[in-house]
Amino acid sequence: MAIHRLNHAVLFVRELARSVAFYRDVLGFRPVAMTPDGFDGAAFLQAPGSTNDHDLGLFEVGAAAGPSGAGRTTVGLYHLAWEVDTLDELDATAARLSEAGALVGTSDHGSTKSLYAKDPDGLEFEVVWLVPADRLDEQTLAARKQISRLDLAREKQRYGGQTRGGVGISVPS
Repeated sequence: MAIHRLNHAVLFVRELARSVAFYRDVLGFRPVAMTPDGFDGAAFLQAPGSTNDHDLGLFEVGAAAGPSGAGRTTVGLYHLAWEVDTLDELDATAARLSEAGALVGTSDHGSTKSLYAKDPDGLEFEVVWLVPADRLDEQTLAARKQISRLDLAREKQRYGGQTRGGVGISVPS
């Protein structure tokens, strides 16, 4: 078996319409018409630029559902991470997440520049830009062992706002 990428994730949500609106309006996901007939409690979404059939499945469990205890009282998934192509896109995503009240943190992990946010149900996710392979130096690789404050303006000055991230790492050269 040779797994080479994550194809999609499925999340349980309280209110389907609210979650679809969040992922569509804030992150640009597009609804995909593939919900089985007669089944109103699910939606399937595709990320901008994705070649996957769908990237996210949302299943409604109702307003009475409690918050996820993963990482606090139960085992479970901590977060998903979606990759953007440029630091300009990461910056624009940070602005949209902030405007929606969803941005909960940012981090510089050396080779990755990350935003952390929560959806309307409090499920955490990450949006990340990866330093291209040809720009990885000893300092950047060493910085992976620490978590620093993300300074997007400085990173855009260093790498360029339109430099395609992940090339040679997550994206073929």
